[in-house]
Amino acid sequence: MKNNLFLDAAFSKQTERPPVWMMRQAGRFMPQYWEIKNKYSFLEMCKTPEIAADVTMLPVDLLGIDAAILFCDILVTGEAMGGDLSFTQGVGPKFANPVRTAQDIENLNVDCLDELQYVADAIKVIQQRLNGDIPLIGFAGAPFTVMSYLIEGGSSKDFKLTKLFIHNQPELAHKLLAKIAKVTADYLNLQIAAGVNAVQIFDSWALALSWNDYQEFSHRYIQEIIANLNRKDIPVISFCKGSSVFAPIMAEAKPDVISVDWNADLLNIKNALPAGIAVQGNLDPHILYADKAVIKAQIHKLFERMRGTEGFIFNLGHGIMPDIPFDNVKYAIEVVKEFRY
Repeated sequence: MKNNLFLDAAFSKQTERPPVWMMRQAGRFMPQYWEIKNKYSFLEMCKTPEIAADVTMLPVDLLGIDAAILFCDILVTGEAMGGDLSFTQGVGPKFANPVRTAQDIENLNVDCLDELQYVADAIKVIQQRLNGDIPLIGFAGAPFTVMSYLIEGGSSKDFKLTKLFIHNQPELAHKLLAKIAKVTADYLNLQIAAGVNAVQIFDSWALALSWNDYQEFSHRYIQEIIANLNRKDIPVISFCKGSSVFAPIMAEAKPDVISVDWNADLLNIKNALPAGIAVQGNLDPHILYADKAVIKAQIHKLFERMRGTEGFIFNLGHGIMPDIPFDNVKYAIEVVKEFRY
């Protein structure tokens, strides 16, 4: 690997500056993304290896980040298991056949890796294009987050159906989560076998859960997934919205990196974690709307706070919003790359 900054930081080694990549870095804030998106549906983009590679490479070529992340979606596991998935502009993802009964859960298929082969194919194309310049991150949705979409039938503001399900029918919830966890571990191992250099688990909606419910309905399954990964030389990043609260539990699953939302002081989180667990984050993405002087000052403030810390990857506390100016994102990455400890 020509640029080892990301992998070194992920394995808690000292780096001359923080490596940088950003969640949703290959996305809707880029005019070049829309040039592709206007020709194909979202799922066509995910399922056509050459197109997925084109989108994955956009931030590599245009932003100069230190790690690429596979272009795909966290819900492809739910689709592979039997979910009727679609994406509609302005609406988001929908499952036309929500999972709400014991029979619905029984009908879900766990032997579905063949349905996800297009992801392995895309990884191979991307790695050819990267040519060893920077690492490629693979990813999957965490079981609780994927379950919430399957039960709600799409996005939700209050997760009412999901929370009723885990409280009124906990045995069924665990049966569903166990199935998703099995598929997720197999899927991440498929990505590792295809050639990714790191993996991230996204628990986007963990913040909907109480402390006790997070332990029971999220953490235990992430722990199971990580324990079943072929992770030799492959750093594992655990992210959830809510990591500022749940980081102590997240550490028990033994990831290499915990990705932290913007609600916490990053150094305090780092110092409270066991030695050898790196942190990733945690700039509030809304700062990227601000004037460039503000962006630079906020990044430098975070870096000065983290100065001397081994195992720090710069990222946002969540993904880039679609209407953040491209020039501001590019500028932020330039600020990071010019910094030296």
